[in-house]
Amino acid sequence: MIKTDILIIGAGPTGLFAVFEAGLLKLKCHLIDALPQPGGQCSEIYPKKPIYDIPGFPEILAGDLTRNLLEQGKQFEPGFTLGERAETIEKQDDGSFIVTTNKGTKHQAPVVAIAGGLGSFEPRKPAIDGIENYEDKGVEYFIKDPEIYRNKRVVISGGGDSALDWSIFLADVASEVTLIHRRNEFRGALDSVEKVGELRALGKINLITPSEVTGLIGKDKLEAVVVTTEGDETILETDHFIPLFGLSPKLGPIADWGLEIEKNAIKVDNSLNYQTNIPGIFAIGDVNIYPEKLKLILCGFHEATLMCQAAYRIINPGKRYVLKYTTVSGIDGFDGTRKEAPKAVVQSIQ
Repeated sequence: MIKTDILIIGAGPTGLFAVFEAGLLKLKCHLIDALPQPGGQCSEIYPKKPIYDIPGFPEILAGDLTRNLLEQGKQFEPGFTLGERAETIEKQDDGSFIVTTNKGTKHQAPVVAIAGGLGSFEPRKPAIDGIENYEDKGVEYFIKDPEIYRNKRVVISGGGDSALDWSIFLADVASEVTLIHRRNEFRGALDSVEKVGELRALGKINLITPSEVTGLIGKDKLEAVVVTTEGDETILETDHFIPLFGLSPKLGPIADWGLEIEKNAIKVDNSLNYQTNIPGIFAIGDVNIYPEKLKLILCGFHEATLMCQAAYRIINPGKRYVLKYTTVSGIDGFDGTRKEAPKAVVQSIQ
């Protein structure tokens, strides 16, 4: 039996940051993730994708963000059960929970934080006849290593942030980038849309709208795509076709835990620091839903911070916690040592 203070289900960015915030409160964390390594989607799906909305980082690759979060939290010595899926949960007489994985590993904690992101996920595939015949032969649904596309012709289809961001990124990698969207308007961030427009004017991105990829051509691998524009078909030679239509999320076994589910997400009370309908079980990050919810990594960080405060009160009933700022007090490690804040920082505050 693995025992801990906070059992975190999901080792993506939100779960990893919760380790740090819990550590500041002297709370120990253990994380369960079905993937073989920490990082969630940032590691498994798009480790080389640039992220632009992490405070203090104008741009950071998803894989680098994961490594930084692991480095930030390792001083608090979290435990990991990787490559196993949280399967069942049982509440004990003392109020704690026992979570058992699909491989039989048991974990016990007074607080459970579900940080499963989108849950188990599959790419939304376009309805193109025979597309499965070209998967891994020129058709990819995720970009793990941009170097695969070095000096290659790439067609990206989609109208969201992923399609825009990867088109921008690959403009300096591929020999030719074509972005195709069925509408003239895009759903992504305005600055990304403007950047695509700038790169189009420079001849670094081909933009075809409103259009769709409706067919694939090739014998042993992809050689061209069929592009339909207002009923007219054209053949566009390419080496890679990357349809980025988002993910189809599934909660998996967690959906059977008696939690209140809404729109395939776990409903939480944000006035109770993102607690679910079961006291002691919280949901943070993309896996939860509440009024005005935003599915952003930085929002997950905020939710993780408040969840840890609530966890502290559950684990230490009646004990008053006094908020300390790390810029002043430094970070107390589990080994009893203290990492002091730089003197220049302390002096500026004084």
